[in-house]
Amino acid sequence: MQRRKSDCALVVFSAEYSVDGYLSNSSIETQNLQLLVALEISSIFINLSFMPFRPENLIRANRDQVASEKDSFTIERYRQFAKYLQQTTQRILDIGGGVGEGGRELKRLQPGLSLVGLDCVPERVEAMDSVVYAERVCAFADNLPFPDGSFDAIVAGEFIEHVPGASVDATLHEFFRVLRLRGTLLLTTPNPYYLRNKLQGLSVIKDPAHVSQHYPETLELRLKMAGFSHIWIKGSGKVTRYLGEIWPLRIYGSFLCSALKW
Repeated sequence: MQRRKSDCALVVFSAEYSVDGYLSNSSIETQNLQLLVALEISSIFINLSFMPFRPENLIRANRDQVASEKDSFTIERYRQFAKYLQQTTQRILDIGGGVGEGGRELKRLQPGLSLVGLDCVPERVEAMDSVVYAERVCAFADNLPFPDGSFDAIVAGEFIEHVPGASVDATLHEFFRVLRLRGTLLLTTPNPYYLRNKLQGLSVIKDPAHVSQHYPETLELRLKMAGFSHIWIKGSGKVTRYLGEIWPLRIYGSFLCSALKW
């Protein structure tokens, strides 16, 4: 039976709503099982609904998002990354780093690091400082052009929301593949639970370049499904300037997620 887009969207929404409604009174094991079912159903119907995320459209949407190049929190975000890098870290993949402002700060803080910058927008890759980045690569993250175990760490600041929903799992599996054993993934993403957005009727995906959104508990499960362990989540974004990272996630515009290949 052929489904219309509207039918698929309705099924996915119903599955997600059922899980969200059940979480408050269920055990952790049941939460994970329900989330897993929702993820599997969502993946099936996202693929069936023929969502128009062509590579050229993604590149155009990200190129048009000039706000990312003027993000006043970029430097602080990479300082947050640096704080959680392991002492043995040497080679880092900086994914979705734009023109490389964050990478420059990482290199300033830890001059011994070897950075590889990756972005899907060719002009941004060309603008990356060759003194900061040992390699500059234009590619998509769901098909990384690197051998297995190439990096000690991956940093991905405000990146995963730019990945189409149907490609998120493939992207996380690629992160796992190119990390060395005991390698660290550090990523931030806008917080769908952000209280200010809720009060103002805003959404993460209001930005045309944001083609997916990631709830902390769902992202944690996706990371586990990709093979990661030792996962933790803390607040990120401008609120951390005043309140630090440890308060309930709803007060933060973004959140930081760390995961280990172990």
